[in-house]
Formats: sequence, structure tokens, C-alpha cells
Amino acid sequence: MRRARRVRNAATLGLVVLGPLLAFATYMALGPLGESSNTLLLRLILLADLVYILLLAALVLSQVARLIAARRAKSAGSRLHLRLTGVFALMALIPTVSVAVFAGLTVNVGLEGWFSDRVRGVVGNSLLAAEAYENEERNGLRVDALGLQRYIDRSRRAGIELSDSELLAEGQRQVQRGLNEAYLIDGTAEIRARGERSYLFNYDAPTPEQIAQTSGSDVTIIEDWDANEFRALIRLDSYVDRFLFISREVDGEILSLLDETKQTVLLYQQLERDRGRLLFEFGLVYLAFAVILILAAVWLGLWFAERLSGPVGRLTGAAQQVGSGNLDVQVREDDGDDEIAMLGRYFNQMTKQLKGQRNALLDNTRQIERRRRLFDSVLSSVTSGVVGLDPEGRVTFVNRSAMRLLDWEEDQQSLALSVVVPEFGSLFETLTSGPAEAAQEEVKVSRQGRMENLLVRMSTRRSGDGRLEGYVVAFDDVTDLVSAQRMAAWGDVARRIAHEIKNPLTPIQLSAERIKRKFASKVGEESDKLEQMTGVIIRQTGDLRRIVDEFSKFARMPEPERKQHDLVHLVRDAVLLQKTGRPDIRIEADLPDAPLEAEIDATMISQALTNLIKNAGEAIDTLKEKEAPADLVPQVKVRLEATPSAATITIADNGCGLPEDRARLFEPYVTTRSEGTGLGLPIVKKIIEEHGGTLVLSDAPVFEGQSHHGAMAVVTLPLDPTHTDEKEDPEHE
Repeated sequence: MRRARRVRNAATLGLVVLGPLLAFATYMALGPLGESSNTLLLRLILLADLVYILLLAALVLSQVARLIAARRAKSAGSRLHLRLTGVFALMALIPTVSVAVFAGLTVNVGLEGWFSDRVRGVVGNSLLAAEAYENEERNGLRVDALGLQRYIDRSRRAGIELSDSELLAEGQRQVQRGLNEAYLIDGTAEIRARGERSYLFNYDAPTPEQIAQTSGSDVTIIEDWDANEFRALIRLDSYVDRFLFISREVDGEILSLLDETKQTVLLYQQLERDRGRLLFEFGLVYLAFAVILILAAVWLGLWFAERLSGPVGRLTGAAQQVGSGNLDVQVREDDGDDEIAMLGRYFNQMTKQLKGQRNALLDNTRQIERRRRLFDSVLSSVTSGVVGLDPEGRVTFVNRSAMRLLDWEEDQQSLALSVVVPEFGSLFETLTSGPAEAAQEEVKVSRQGRMENLLVRMSTRRSGDGRLEGYVVAFDDVTDLVSAQRMAAWGDVARRIAHEIKNPLTPIQLSAERIKRKFASKVGEESDKLEQMTGVIIRQTGDLRRIVDEFSKFARMPEPERKQHDLVHLVRDAVLLQKTGRPDIRIEADLPDAPLEAEIDATMISQALTNLIKNAGEAIDTLKEKEAPADLVPQVKVRLEATPSAATITIADNGCGLPEDRARLFEPYVTTRSEGTGLGLPIVKKIIEEHGGTLVLSDAPVFEGQSHHGAMAVVTLPLDPTHTDEKEDPEHE
């Protein structure tokens, strides 16, 4: 990959350098003002320029298309790459366009100066001056040639006896402006006579074409720029085949200047005619050079932008993967010691360090999670309620037991303890306002119509430096404990009362009967009063004996005599007994058809069931004594359900319901009826508990057609598992 990257970088730099080289070669091949425009070298260079432009344009377009596709795909670094490419393209275009505008204006202004009226007048006047000098020399030589011709012809016609040379010399002396040479030649350019200072070595014979061109009185002017002479050739009429050939020296520099002036004027006129074409060709050449340089600059910008944005894009993609949690990602490290290469190295070092730190954090987190699960399992498994508070007294943690005991809801967290559990407010205020680190108190809490006794202990929670971090509230439901303590106290009292009262009852009753028999006949008219008084004593003694018997039963419940009995039959008999005694109440029984055997004391269980059904009917009577609802239909529903391990007997009514402190109903002498003794439910509870069962009082569901809750007693008795399995699987026998 590194070798391929080096090759690509070298190719990119080669293409960039090739652009200015081709532009310079094209300029050199064109030459000044297009003098070499038809050469083969220029064609080859222009073809190379075209191929270079097409190749570089294709590369640039493909790169731009790839950038746009990457931008649409929202790949990492594409936005930066595109922006850098745009910046570099603008950096290449703005100077080029500015120079193009400035160059065009400069060339146009320069051409305007070249082709102004003043320059045009100067060039025209120079040409006129040079032509005037030339015409003057031509005309002077023509006049001298014609004058010398006339002189020779007249002399020949006049018969002057002079030789041709003498005649030519005499005529040469008569010319005002001197002649360099004077010759008489024939039609073959042979010399026939010579004038003064006319030597053979200075003679330059005219060409046959010039001789043939000369006829009549026409003078042929021959220009000799090399010898700085003008020569005149004219035919002599007085001779058969003679021509006068004379020459005169002229200023060669002026003649050369004349030629140069003519050429300059012609060139100037040509340039003036081709002014628009020159501007177009200049613009075209400059455009070609600009396209080459712009494409080279854009390609260089793309290459540099890719080198700059490529590592940034790779870092961005890697950072996105790191953000998604992949710390194994590594970016390619470029060679060099610049900031981009160092950034890749630092990023790889950072990801390695982050991975190590994350692994350490994960290990610590797993360890903390294990400890937290252990802590939660411990707090969840304990029967005590635990509540965590922050320093401001807001709830931060509640275990399951606390949620169950306080009927807690999840959305009550983060509220103040005094708001969630107002009953704890006074104890919490005592803890926070006093110097003690802990406070304990028994608190009564009413939840869902039940009064519960909670032993609450609150303590502060501090950090290692003694800073207050919060509070811990721990509490236990001591309702059953308090009830058991009261039951034990009542049992002890019952035993003492039974012992202290039962012994004198029999003597008192016997004494009253003896007084009645012995003194009835002696008192006479007062016998009726005596009999009435002794009857009261005997009746009250009987009542006391009954009370003492109940105390005895409550204090020392006889051991149940367990035998196999059909629980369904016992429940049916208890229901039938109450139906017969309470025809005003509709008593319904939902019992299974098959017998349900249990090892119980039938007498004690029947007593308990009878008492519960009787209490249900008395609860309806109590509701009637108060203000009963208009839609009241007295009902008692008895239901028996069995599971493989236990039988559940439910006795529900639509009577007056349960009081708020329902836990005290199991205490002796606690009753909701004025004529009740308050020992029925405690005795029933002891009977059920002696059989290993439970008795729970709760609100009954609303019966159909009714609008209020009654009371419901739920009795759970254990069954014989072996016997139950045999009943459920007859083939086992």
C-alpha cells in the first residue's frame, strides 16, 4: 500500500509539473507572432497539450464525481475533502481569472497605443519622406538621362565632328549634377564608348530584359542597393543600335531606411488588419495555457486535499467506531513527522489506552455488579424493610420488603420520606434535629385498610471523612409479634383467672342452693325474694363458670386428635347447620364433588368453621343495625379449593366489613359486636394453627349487585401429600 501510494504521489506530481512545461514548450514553439505556426514541432506540442488537457480533465472529473458520491453517502471526511477541493479550486481560478482579465485589458490597451492615429501618422510620414527622396533621385537621374540623350542626338544630327567618347564626355560635363559613369552600349550590352571616370571594372552590364524593356524615349531606372547607385538606360535615336547607360551615386543608408520603412509600414498595416485575429489568438493561447495550469492546479489541490482530508476522514470514521464502542479500531499511520502523521499515531495510542482503561473499568464494573447483586439479593431476601435516603431526606432506595410493607410504588422514589410515609416523619425529624446517630420507635402504619405495627430504626450514613451521605431506615413488621405477646399475656391471665375463680364457684353455687332449701320455709313471705336472690347467685355462678371454661379453652387448647376425615363433608355439614339456623341469609357453598381427605380433628375444625360462618352472619346483622344499603342482599359464600399440598377454605360475606386495625381481632376480648365475648376468633385461630394452617382476614370482593366490600376469612389447611397423590392417580393403587 505504501509503494502504491508513493507511485500515485509521484504520478500526481509528474502531471502537475508537466502542465507548466507543456505551456512553456508551446510558447517557445509558437515563436514571436506565430512565425513557426506551421512547423511539425508545433503540431506535436499542440497535440500533447490536447491529450494532457483531456487526460487531466478526465482525472479531475472522475475525482469530483467520487467526491460527490462520497458526500452523498455521508462517508467520513467527505465534507472536509469537498470543502478543501473547493478552496483549492478557487485559489487556482481566482488568480488565473484575474490575470486573464488584467492581461486582456493590458493587451487591448497596448494595441490601442500601437494603432493610435499619432503612430499611424508617424509611420505614414516616414514612408512619404523616404519615397520622396527616392522619387527625387529617380526623377533627377531621368532628367539627366533625357538631357544627355537630347544633347547627343542633336550633336549627331548637327554633324559635330567628335568621337562618341568625346561627345559623351562633353555631354557628361554639361549635366549639373555629376554622374559617376556614362557609357554607350549596343543591344548586347557591349561598351561602344566611355565617358569620363567610366572604367571597365566599374561597369555592371544591364540585363537583356532591361535592354528589351527600354524603347523609345522611355527611361529605365535600375536600382543597385549593393553599390548605392541608381542607373538609367535610354535608347539613342541618332544611332541604329545604341543605348545611353549612366549611373549616379545615392545615399545607401537612406535607401536602406526606405526599404525598412516600407517593410515596417507593410507590417504595421498587416498588424492593423489582423488586430482582431491577434486578440483572438492571444486569448485562445492564454486560455489554453490557463486551462492547462488550472487543471494542473486543481489536480494538485485534489491530491493535496486528499492527503489532508484522508487522514482526517479515517480519524473521523475511527472516532465514530470508538463512539459506538469498538476500541479495537486502528488508523493507518503515515510516514513522516508532521502533525497529521503524529495525529494518527496519537489516536492509535489513545485507543489502546482507552481499551485498557475500559477493560479495567469493565472488570471493576463486573465486580461492583456482583457485589451489588449480592447486596440486592441480601436486601431483597431479608424480611425487614430497608429504605435509603439522601442527605435531604429524599428516598433513593427501597427493597422489596419495604415496598410490600408500605404498599410502595416505583414512582414514589426521589420524594421526601415525610411525604411518602408521613408516619415516619416525626421520628426522622427527631433524628435530624438531635445529636444522636440513630433513633428507634414503634410506629403504627395503616395500609390498604390494615393497621400494622412497625419497629422502625433510623440511622445516619457517613463517609470515611465523616461527611453526611444520607440515612438508612430499617423496619420490621412486629404486628404478629405484638399479637403473639398479647395472646401469651392473655393466656397467662386466663390460666390465672381460671385457677383463681373456678375453685370458689362450686362452693358458692352449693351454698346458694343450701340457703334456698334451708331458709325458704323460714322467711315466710320473703321466700320469693330469697329464691329470686339465690337464683341470681346460681345463674351468675353459671355464667362465671362458662366464662372460666372459655378461658380454660383459650389458655390450654386440647391437643387435636388427628384422623383422616373428609374435609368436604365437614364444610358441607357446617354450611347446612348455619343454613338451618339462619334462613334469612343466603348461604352458598362451592365445594368439590370428590372427597378431600385430611388428617385433622373433625370436632375442632367443625367448631372453627361454624364459628367463622356464624361470624359472617353476625357481620350482616351488624350492618343491618347500622344503616344498611338499599340494595343489600344478605349473602355468605363458602368455597373450598385444593392444591396438591393444601386446602383453602374461603368464607366471604357482604356485611359490615373489617376494622382498620384488623390484626387485633385475633386478640381476646376484641370484638366489633356489643354482645360478643371476643374469644371466638382467637380460639379459631389457635385451632387452625394447631393443625399447621393459617387464618387470614381480608376484604371480600364486591358481590354481584352489591356496592360495598364485606369481610373474607381465608383458612389454609395442609393436606396429606401421599393421600392426595393416590386420590389424583387411582391407577397407582
